[in-house]
Amino acid sequence: MEHPILNRIRRESFTPLGWFSTREMGDTRFVILIGNAGPDMFRRFAREGRGSLDDWTRAVIEPLAADLDARALFPFDVPHQPFLSWARRGGAGHVSPLGLNIHPTYGLWHAYRAALLFPVEFDLPRVSVGAHPCETCVAKPCLSACPVSAFDGKNYDVETCGAHVNAGANECMEGGCLARRACPIAVQYQYAKPQAQFHMQAFAKARMK
Repeated sequence: MEHPILNRIRRESFTPLGWFSTREMGDTRFVILIGNAGPDMFRRFAREGRGSLDDWTRAVIEPLAADLDARALFPFDVPHQPFLSWARRGGAGHVSPLGLNIHPTYGLWHAYRAALLFPVEFDLPRVSVGAHPCETCVAKPCLSACPVSAFDGKNYDVETCGAHVNAGANECMEGGCLARRACPIAVQYQYAKPQAQFHMQAFAKARMK
């Protein structure tokens, strides 16, 4: 969808993932969720990034927000903001059996990096979330692909998963989570190997703290 605000976000290598009007968030009247989808953001981070992805995200998004007369909130800040609830509200997808958001365009291959809060409402039509793709996926290969059975469709055993990825070289660390990669939706947006390895290494490092 073309819109000056959305195009400005895209020029910074981020993707608009969903949006909604609100009267329940103080002076905020419109929220746009933005993040990573496709290769653009990670390619820019790989060129420019010094330090953590979170620090780089803040350094890029805060000036963007100021330029758009918006306020930025980040999913990595404390207290944590309800990004997944906002995703439901903004037509940005459904909850998959893995607990991850499955986007109508990008499937499992996206991540929220910020929300832009505007004091005015925009004439953007609501994103169509569409039917839940997991409900018609009979095989649900995502639930059987994990080598340590960390997913059962309702719960995620993060301790078992963390122990597996920290055990040494394995296929998840080399190419990304096998359960996520097994999903047949939006496979064209799967992360390239360097991006998948970056995120798995970050996850492994966080589990070691």
